Order: sequence, then C-alpha cells, then structure tokens
Amino acid sequence: MKKSTLLLKVAIILIGIPVLVLAVLLWAGVGDTAIQALTLGYVITGILIGITLSMVPFYTALYQTYKLITYIDRNKAFSSLAVRGLRKIKQYAFIITGIYILILPLVYIVAEWDDAPGLILIASIPAFAAFVVGVFSSVLEYLLEEAIDIKNENDLTV
Repeated sequence: MKKSTLLLKVAIILIGIPVLVLAVLLWAGVGDTAIQALTLGYVITGILIGITLSMVPFYTALYQTYKLITYIDRNKAFSSLAVRGLRKIKQYAFIITGIYILILPLVYIVAEWDDAPGLILIASIPAFAAFVVGVFSSVLEYLLEEAIDIKNENDLTV
C-alpha cells in the first residue's frame, strides 16, 4: 500500500509545480501585455489577480489531499479526520469555482476586444473542473460518513 500512496504523493507534487510555473510566467508577461494593450491593462491585471487568488485554495486543497493520503498510509482512512479533509477539499474547490466565475466578465471584455469568442469557453474550463472536483469530493464525503457509521454499528455489535 505504501508504494501506491507514494506514487499518489509524487503525483500531487507534480500537479502543483506546473501551476506555480504558469503563474510566474503569466506575471512575468504582464508588463508586456499592459504596454501593448493599454486600454486592457487593468482588465488583464484583474484576471491575473483572480488567477493568483485561486492558487491559495488550490494549494491548500492539494495539501489536504496529501494529508488524506497520509491518513490512508496510517490506516485512518475511515476516520473523522478523513471526512474533515474531504469537506475542506470540497469547500476549496467551490471557492476556486467562484473565483473563476467572477473572472469570466473580465475575460468577456478581452474576448470582445480581441474578437475571440472561444476565449470565454476556454476560460470557463477551470471553473468547470473545480466544480467537478467539488461535487466528487462531496459525494466521497457522504459515502465516507456512511461507511464510518456502518463501521461504528458493526463495532458495537461485536
């Protein structure tokens, strides 16, 4: 079991690195973008601020996922700690969804200026992905609570 959870821990770290690199590259190019499109400089900066704000719940959700895998390593997968971790992951995913939905009007302004209607669809992908993660963790939270209840009932009958 330890080898498969080690693979999951490495995968979590490998998920976090490209997001950080992408954020650094986006902020490195903000000066050029603001100079090229002076009228859209504030809008693009607002989008980048929203993306940067979404990184906080993203990395805290990754940390909670890492802790959840650690609970599995310690045979505490069916505990209230795991339920609490899933609940936090769900909350962070819905916060990310909200941030990206708030960014969409700014993306609409850029899409109208650049005449790129597909940009709105592309910008809604992170909101949809975070929403799917939130719903999935909500279902897992419910199932884990039910499994813990059944486990506690069986422990009492023995």
